[in-house]
Amino acid sequence: MEKILIIDFGSQYTQLIARRVRELNIYCEVHPCNHYPNPDTSVKGVILSGSPFSVHDTAFPDIDLSALIGEVPIMGVCYGAQLIAKKLGGHVMRSQKREYGRAIIHKVASEDMLLHDVQEGSQVWMSHGDTITELPSGFELIANSSNIEIAAFKSTDLSGMPVYGLQFHPEVMHTADGMKMLRSFCVLICDCPQEWTATSFIEHAIEEIKKQTGNDPVLLALSGGVDSTVTAALLHRAIGKKLFCFFVNNGLLRKDEFDGVLKTYEQMGLNIDGIDASDRFLNALEGISDPETKRKIIGEHFIRVFEEEAHKLNKVKWLAQGTIYPDVIESITVHGPSQTIKSHHNVGGLPEKMHLKVIEPLRLLFKDEVRRVGKELGIPNEILNRHPFPGPGLAIRILGPITREKIQLLQQADDIFISSLKKHDLYDKVWQAGAILLPVQSVGVMGDERTYENVICLRAVESTDGMTADWSHLPYSFLASVSNEIINNLKGINRVVYDISSKPPSTIEWE
Repeated sequence: MEKILIIDFGSQYTQLIARRVRELNIYCEVHPCNHYPNPDTSVKGVILSGSPFSVHDTAFPDIDLSALIGEVPIMGVCYGAQLIAKKLGGHVMRSQKREYGRAIIHKVASEDMLLHDVQEGSQVWMSHGDTITELPSGFELIANSSNIEIAAFKSTDLSGMPVYGLQFHPEVMHTADGMKMLRSFCVLICDCPQEWTATSFIEHAIEEIKKQTGNDPVLLALSGGVDSTVTAALLHRAIGKKLFCFFVNNGLLRKDEFDGVLKTYEQMGLNIDGIDASDRFLNALEGISDPETKRKIIGEHFIRVFEEEAHKLNKVKWLAQGTIYPDVIESITVHGPSQTIKSHHNVGGLPEKMHLKVIEPLRLLFKDEVRRVGKELGIPNEILNRHPFPGPGLAIRILGPITREKIQLLQQADDIFISSLKKHDLYDKVWQAGAILLPVQSVGVMGDERTYENVICLRAVESTDGMTADWSHLPYSFLASVSNEIINNLKGINRVVYDISSKPPSTIEWE
């Protein structure tokens, strides 16, 4: 498939570049700067990302530009532009202060193909600590800005493949004509086809699944979430009853989730078994407080369940996983300049213990693309529009040791919160929501009695893919109503708080 190659130097915006290119119905791939493929005939263009590093750092992230220039069109964004300037003989100067925020660009070369559709005086977003002060030989200025003299430039040798540099970020929403610039680069300059659609993905994926698995059965553990459900629907369409699914109740699901989700899967026609293993998981977690230990225990017991299910099938060879592209990117770049917050349980690991080959039909998709594919496959809205839910479930929303009493208390509080969001038409406006049981108690007064009981924290965020998130500005009256309902109906809770921190710096989950 013809594509745009994005080389990652560790920027927080790299995935956003990829998402924007995908929104143009153009396929692209992200690779770390220390491990990327040489462009072949399928690569129509290369984008060099930004970076938290400086080209003046002793061990700055670097690539061999000579292997790219002349092969395909190139566009450097922020650090990528500075790297091009420095390595080809220009001058990059450390700024006295970081240039961060809105700026206005003025086109110097109004007929340039990259900027031809951009308004004069268009707003862009700057985020850099270095500034390009002199262009290399063979390059010309195409735009300056209200803050800097060199905002955008390009190579002057038009007989070869063009090289562009932008000191601002076209991928962020604060850059008003950013999508126009990306479209001009990918479509007009790189001549990349806009064929990356849900329909084309499904057709290609079904073909690949059949070719990969042959007549072998495939095992898939369903979680009730969007990713695993779309994986199941896609595999079911490709191989039918050779797909064997199971849905495990680990005792840490939401209230009534096991029976409700299982019923939905059966209505979808999936070949599925429901397995109630709650006692196994909860007995193993007894007295455990450390979140990473909780995750490992839950993962280990899932492996055991996998093995037991696999042994029931004759010659099962394949394990399907709902891995999506952000999981893949983060797991790869952990060895590069980017740092990850946590490892992903569904990228490697399990198959080594199970001796199964892995099939990951969604590993090229972002979350919003997964939902579009799911809609095309006819998956019910109650599954497609579900909020993400962590793999370890309520184990990482109960801070401190887990008990059955705490699980029941949190399930009830969480159910009140989620049901209220749906009742007030707020559920679909929120990316993810849930309740957290805090390991603290506080004093309260109920009737004439003094109480010393638990605190519930409500968390609701808005996001597009979970990589960054802002807290949801839910109405005060709504929060007051939910708080009252939780405190009045659940014995053991006398205080409700609302988390108003964004990601970054805070993560969505507390553990």
